[in-house]
Amino acid sequence: MGVKSVNEMVAEAKTRIDNISPAEAHRRATEEGALIVDIRDVRELQRDGAIPGSMHTPRGMLEFWVSPDSPYTKQEFLEDREFILCCAGGARSALSADTMQDMGVQRVSHVETGFGGWRADGMPVTDYDTFRSRAEHRTQPSLLSKQPHD
Repeated sequence: MGVKSVNEMVAEAKTRIDNISPAEAHRRATEEGALIVDIRDVRELQRDGAIPGSMHTPRGMLEFWVSPDSPYTKQEFLEDREFILCCAGGARSALSADTMQDMGVQRVSHVETGFGGWRADGMPVTDYDTFRSRAEHRTQPSLLSKQPHD
């Protein structure tokens, strides 16, 4: 048996998750309090900008930030709300939304066309420095008291 292609994995994931448009993601975030979670690499945010009000979560840390028993748990992921994942084109976010569902997250979806579709549809975008400045002012509980475990 050969290695399953990432395209096959993404296609399978999309059959199990909620695939939404940028406009629907924007509506859910502004009207229903959903949190848009941008899983792109920080260099992509620096180069292309970010969605105002979104939370940046590096793809490599997603499961650790979501898991309630991880030393890296982020309070935002413990909230009772919908999480809308977004990557550049919709592949990483589809796989990630599927993984979050496997972890037991009840309300998770993804922007099917990714940040590229978000921008093409004329949705709001901010530059990285403004995004980072606003994110730093967001009230978040300190995790400094938690010690990472190997």
